[in-house]
Amino acid sequence: MLDPLTVTARGLTEPTAEVPYSIEVLDRGFLDDTKRRTVPEALQFTPGVLVQKTAHGHGSPFIRGFTGRQNLLMVDGVRINNSLTRGGPVQYWNTVDSHSIERMELIKSQGSVLYGSDAVGGTLNAFTVGSGFRDQVEGESFLHGSAYYEYRSNGEGSHIGRLESGFGVGGRYGVMLGVTGKDFGDIRDSAVGLMRNTGYPELDLDLKVGVALSKETTMTFLHQRVNQDDVWRWHSTVYNPGWQHSGHVAAPGQYLSRIYDQERTLTYLRFEGEPTDLAWLSRWTATLSYQTGNDTETQDRSRAGRVDRRYQIAEIDTIGVDLGFESPLGDGRLVYGFDYYHDMVDSSGFRDRGAGLAYDPSFRPVADDSSYDLFGAYAQYVWSPLEALELTAGGRFTHARAELGRFYDPAAGMDAFGLSRDWNNFSGSLRALWSVNDCWSIYGGASQAFRAPNLNDLSGNVTARSGTASQGAVDVDPEEFVTYELGTRYSAGDFSANLAVFYTDVDGSITSVPVTAGSNTSVATNARDGYVYGVEAEGFWQLAPGWLLSGFAAWQDGRQETSAFVGGPAVSEPMSRLLPLTGSLALRWTHGSGKLWVEGRVLAAAEANRLSASDRGDTQRIPTGGTPGYVTCMLYAGWQASEHLELSCGLENLTDQDYRNHGSGQNEPGLNAILGAKVIW
Repeated sequence: MLDPLTVTARGLTEPTAEVPYSIEVLDRGFLDDTKRRTVPEALQFTPGVLVQKTAHGHGSPFIRGFTGRQNLLMVDGVRINNSLTRGGPVQYWNTVDSHSIERMELIKSQGSVLYGSDAVGGTLNAFTVGSGFRDQVEGESFLHGSAYYEYRSNGEGSHIGRLESGFGVGGRYGVMLGVTGKDFGDIRDSAVGLMRNTGYPELDLDLKVGVALSKETTMTFLHQRVNQDDVWRWHSTVYNPGWQHSGHVAAPGQYLSRIYDQERTLTYLRFEGEPTDLAWLSRWTATLSYQTGNDTETQDRSRAGRVDRRYQIAEIDTIGVDLGFESPLGDGRLVYGFDYYHDMVDSSGFRDRGAGLAYDPSFRPVADDSSYDLFGAYAQYVWSPLEALELTAGGRFTHARAELGRFYDPAAGMDAFGLSRDWNNFSGSLRALWSVNDCWSIYGGASQAFRAPNLNDLSGNVTARSGTASQGAVDVDPEEFVTYELGTRYSAGDFSANLAVFYTDVDGSITSVPVTAGSNTSVATNARDGYVYGVEAEGFWQLAPGWLLSGFAAWQDGRQETSAFVGGPAVSEPMSRLLPLTGSLALRWTHGSGKLWVEGRVLAAAEANRLSASDRGDTQRIPTGGTPGYVTCMLYAGWQASEHLELSCGLENLTDQDYRNHGSGQNEPGLNAILGAKVIW
């Protein structure tokens, strides 16, 4: 097995075997071969990750027990997380087009030193496709590209198309332009049947331009846009009839509709270089970014002659500046820099009770006319005091400031204005890698993570879980975490493996508790002590020429102490949506020519029955007694029919089993045939 390179783990380009973290690198070949539909689903075969999908058009990985705003998502190193990112499962990870990605790097429990707030459970850096003009023949024009079509048979059928083309002059400049269209049909399973309104359309655009300013310096311009319409949270609606499986019962939905429209854009201009005439500087990058986001939710709760339609709109503009350096220092390497992100937010809410649509401040999803600033300065040093030992130590200073313009005060029943809060923090990390011999290494250490309350924590006003009104609180304090990890890697000949154990100490995690006992309205508060720990194992074995066996297993446990309700007694309960014992095994055969391959895979999860109070109350998504375990089988194959044509296919859920990922809002599709064809030039 080739050891892939990573640039995310320590800000250095190096093999994954040489970093003191648990890391997964997923390249474009893996995404194509396994027919992963979205970025969250691409992590489904990663140890320690639970892929929860509130809706078929949403998806939020639980990485080592954490999700939403406690995981950090980046595109080409630019933060996608912003001050509207909610707690719990969120939809934002599905607003990155998986077909525009060259590779993804997931670093687990990295902490806040390199990339700042939110990097608690994991940091995912998605690198976009480029023209590769630096690798082309110097001075010669080039043109390459592909056209891809995929059909999915399940339910009403789905169609995915991708057209991309790269052109330019080798060594001088290159342009990559891509367009992806997706028309997902409603999905079907063997128990519920056709899950109406689980399909949705999506249209994505990405443009990436690279220019060689010199042999050492490159300028990159990127613009991408993702637009999704009519993404239903099916579990909340009357189209959800409920689900029964082996004595477990999930409740039906009640709303007439609950629909999201979401649009995200990212534009950045980056300069980077590797100077050869400066002894003190090995590499530098400077990035100016601009992002926009527009989320609209409509709910129709009308029933029996009573009209109740609700509309929420949140718009955000983010300006970001990142400056990073790498320098030799003594016997080691120093990575250092700073980053700054400024959010500008507009928000509005409306309600129709039968007399027409009217502005209603009590339904604003977050404080209107608000801003949020996040600044960080960091330094990390990699040093080898002994030939077999490498140490990585670093620290980051963070300053966060929230300016709330207009926000609704539920206690006063009216708007409040002009609240400001700010926080400072210093987080550190110390990691070590010990190479026992040429095949075996041991790694581990401790990493701190910090997350300041964002605008959603302070003023959020959304519908969560199975219809709970979830509100922010202006008095919540920052969250702090420390993760201790110990792992070992072994690689020799035809076999490689990784085993890791981790323990994360949680201090002050922001969670929602009922305002009174039994209330359907919850408010944000800081929990007391908590922890989560787990074990992850992964291995690859080249059984014989052309035959590869791979697999993983993972398990987690954790508890958190919080209030039963506001002002109520403290209760100790399991962390929400813990990963049950989960594992996968895959066997792949590749023809000696490399042009034909077949892979069979089994994915299994035990019953998820360790439930928090909020899990037990989320009756539309989590059945009584927990989510049933499952075993599902899939088969994939690919054939390079010619130099210009690739064919692929897949069969998923071969036994047509009715199952769902723990915490998800709908079952996974039943038997599903996937056919794909790519024309390359």
